[in-house]
Amino acid sequence: MSTTNTLTAGTSEAAIIGRLLSNDRGEMSADLARYVLTLGFGVEDQARMRDLAERNQDGALSPEGHEALLNFVRAGHLLALLHSRARKSLPTKRNS
Repeated sequence: MSTTNTLTAGTSEAAIIGRLLSNDRGEMSADLARYVLTLGFGVEDQARMRDLAERNQDGALSPEGHEALLNFVRAGHLLALLHSRARKSLPTKRNS
């Protein structure tokens, strides 16, 4: 990864928010991690994303619709990052 990409990755909105929700060791508290894992898109947002994606595939998406779709994609990426950090912060059950 280039220096520019490394710097951008550390200063992206997702990286900054991830650090805000973490302690000094980069972990979320167990309570916060469990809460973060409950977060997700509601039914109305899921329907909106599906509509935008279908219209995008059909080539019928307006510039405003395209921006809305990209916003949902970015929010989904952030949510995936937060879910990943939350899972890493929780103790794992080990099978003996």
